[in-house]
Amino acid sequence: MKTRKSSKNILTIVLAFFAIGDLFPLIWLFDFSLAKNSDLFGGSILILPHPIQWANYATAWVNGDIFRYLINSIVVNFVTIFLTTFFAVTMAYAFTRMKWKFGKALFAFVMIGIMIPIHATLLPNYIIFNRLKLTDTYFGLIIPYVAFALPQATFIMTGFMHSVPLSVEESAILDGCDIRQLMFRIIFPIVRPAMVTVVIMTFISTWNEFIMAMTYISDATMRTLPFSVYNFAGQYSSDYAVQFAVMVLVALPCLIIYAFLSDKITAGITDGALKG
Repeated sequence: MKTRKSSKNILTIVLAFFAIGDLFPLIWLFDFSLAKNSDLFGGSILILPHPIQWANYATAWVNGDIFRYLINSIVVNFVTIFLTTFFAVTMAYAFTRMKWKFGKALFAFVMIGIMIPIHATLLPNYIIFNRLKLTDTYFGLIIPYVAFALPQATFIMTGFMHSVPLSVEESAILDGCDIRQLMFRIIFPIVRPAMVTVVIMTFISTWNEFIMAMTYISDATMRTLPFSVYNFAGQYSSDYAVQFAVMVLVALPCLIIYAFLSDKITAGITDGALKG
């Protein structure tokens, strides 16, 4: 009994150590966002700002065009999440319920998308989007965001769909449901836990995305929220403290969502495997 208790204490200490290591960058970022620029070049890892510069956040919000960039980010992320979730559910239903000749081959082809890095597609996509006049538009970001989020979302939804009993759909068909009613009245409500997981993971992966946004968007009016950091970077000097405040504001939605809904991410991924 004492050995088991000692092992548990050691495990708790190890996990606490890793938790502190994960949280330290956030603490460091918030700490420096409340300081003056002159305080950032000392030798200390953490500082005690005196006085606390809450004005950095006001400057970040007003001079960083955060509201305009926030609207762009909300539009892009909302459409991306909607399309990714909708296509993931319908594709998962086709792969698990419909028997067709190239179903397994196409599913494997879709799963290959998980292994493709973003950097490998930037140049060809830019050439294509430029010819199609999709650069500096919302769809110039939405299309690649959906393309990169869909393979993982389909994988999650397919695993969950395997756990849904066929008897539920058979009963609905016997009651007179057509395919449209079956999808929207039966399938979508049943797979809601997995849909929540897909929504959260898609939001987290696209909200702070910068590489594709930097490549496809050059118009200042179409830029998303991570670009607001650039408004405080000059050729010869930068307002680093305000940049840190911008980073905190940009990361805050993801932190809040993940902190309160992390259990739903785990449940949505594992529920299908446990039931299957």
